Amino acid sequence: MAENIVSPGVFTRENDLSFIPQGVAEIGAAIVGPTVKGPVNVPIKVNSFSDYAATFGTTFKSGSSYYEFFTSIAAEYYLRNSGALTVVRVVSGSTFGPASASATCSLDPANAFDVFTLADGVIMNSAGTLGTNSALAEGTTDNLRYEISNVNNETGTFTFSIRRGDDTENRKIYLEQYNNVNLDPNTTNYIGRAVGTQRLTIQDAASADPFLQLSGDYPNISKYVRVANIRDTIDYLDTNGDVRVGSASGSLPAAGSGSAGGAFGGGLGGDVSATEFKMFDQITETNVQGLDPDTDYTTAFRLLKNQDEYDINLLIAPGMTLTNHGTAVAEAKTTVEDRGDVFLVVDPVLHDTTALGTVTSAANNLVSSYAATYWPWVKVAATRLNRNVWVPPSVVIPGVLSYNDAVAFEWFAPAGLTRGGIDIAVQAERKLTKANRDTLYDGRVNPIATFPGQGVTVFGQKTLQKKATSLDRVNVRRLLINLKKFIASTSRFLIFENNTSATRNRFLSTVNPYMESVQENQGLYAFRVVMDETNNTPDIIDQNILKGDIFIQPARAAEFIVVDFNILPTGASFGD
Repeated sequence: MAENIVSPGVFTRENDLSFIPQGVAEIGAAIVGPTVKGPVNVPIKVNSFSDYAATFGTTFKSGSSYYEFFTSIAAEYYLRNSGALTVVRVVSGSTFGPASASATCSLDPANAFDVFTLADGVIMNSAGTLGTNSALAEGTTDNLRYEISNVNNETGTFTFSIRRGDDTENRKIYLEQYNNVNLDPNTTNYIGRAVGTQRLTIQDAASADPFLQLSGDYPNISKYVRVANIRDTIDYLDTNGDVRVGSASGSLPAAGSGSAGGAFGGGLGGDVSATEFKMFDQITETNVQGLDPDTDYTTAFRLLKNQDEYDINLLIAPGMTLTNHGTAVAEAKTTVEDRGDVFLVVDPVLHDTTALGTVTSAANNLVSSYAATYWPWVKVAATRLNRNVWVPPSVVIPGVLSYNDAVAFEWFAPAGLTRGGIDIAVQAERKLTKANRDTLYDGRVNPIATFPGQGVTVFGQKTLQKKATSLDRVNVRRLLINLKKFIASTSRFLIFENNTSATRNRFLSTVNPYMESVQENQGLYAFRVVMDETNNTPDIIDQNILKGDIFIQPARAAEFIVVDFNILPTGASFGD
């Protein structure tokens, strides 16, 4: 409504230009890679790392593959500053599942957890799974035995049953039964939670008076037993695709040894030292731990092309490289470019190398403004392992992007000392000199630099586009992705509306305020939105098209700061 201004005075007005549509900032990334468990080739959205762990498991355990670890740490780091992540689990048929229909699970509770009776005088007949009758002591009604059944190799679940001690194989008497329990403490069906772990004991030390002590984390559900000790909550698959449980010591297996070695080229071990795992020493072009990214990842990328079902703005596949996985990279490129609203982060090489030419040459294998690559690998603090672990750049870069978006906007450069720090990084595999950074940046590879007192930092933001335009920078491409997502979401409601001035004004009244908010928040220098009779001519209208034109001048990041010091002679005028 127009103001009624007649006589002189001071009039104040508010123009709220801070409008940001709900949902744009929490669209989230998509990560494609192997996980400990979960459905295969089914994109699932999680909103926290606990959600991720419940569905896909964590890999901070013995027997995890390098690639599983990459997926897990990338998810955890990204979700620190984002509330949305779409995960697609990929597998190799020879590694991540039963080798044949006859493959059996060797999940042995005697090697996984201990069970004790709650009542005095009640004795367990067997400490392990129910074997043959001849292997058990002659039972009575006061005795108990338990049984493991219905083991699921894919989900890592099983049925835990408590039976009467005097029953037989032909006459089983079940006292209690717990279905679909597992060894994952992050789930509600964790065996400890399902059965209970609390135990009241009498402490009678020689130097102290007797006293009662309650131990255990979970209240007892069972009337007969408690879970006394989880020796090692491991749910990995061996070379036959069978679920295996680790040793009571919980020590990490050495490369190529033990029941976990053959499946993944050594489990999460490799070159083990007291402080770190050099994973890149164990991963080669021919040793990708059962995975073939050119085939195993391709199906996942094609699923994510469904723009209507999967709303994402970032795509990563840790371990997939420009050098070694051309088919998968091409499919990923097709996915992000066909959608037009997703940015791809991909590693240049499979493992670290000191040859900068090898790294820059890798960048030539992909030309796109929708993708970027970074180097070198970094060592991260894996607190769950109490060790430092080497990971490829694609594992940590998504976390940098989510932090950038949390403290600023997508159109700010995710680089530099303000927003480009990798706070979980202990060190970069190579400390780059200024000349090294020049070589990489000239080759469209974004350096990961190390600065004294500043830590490990992303120090570049070039896309893999060769042509020198505004879109050769990450912040500009991500600005366009943001704008296109907003336009698409708001314009969808105008489909099938009449192409009239009223409909066009509805579009303008929504888009202009948003563009103004982006400008106010330093994303644009200038813009113009046109949707009127000039571009909606009769022939356009007759084609059932509602036409709009948006002209923008995107803000550019200051990557090069040049300050000239001009030394003047004594007495010279400084002028204006």
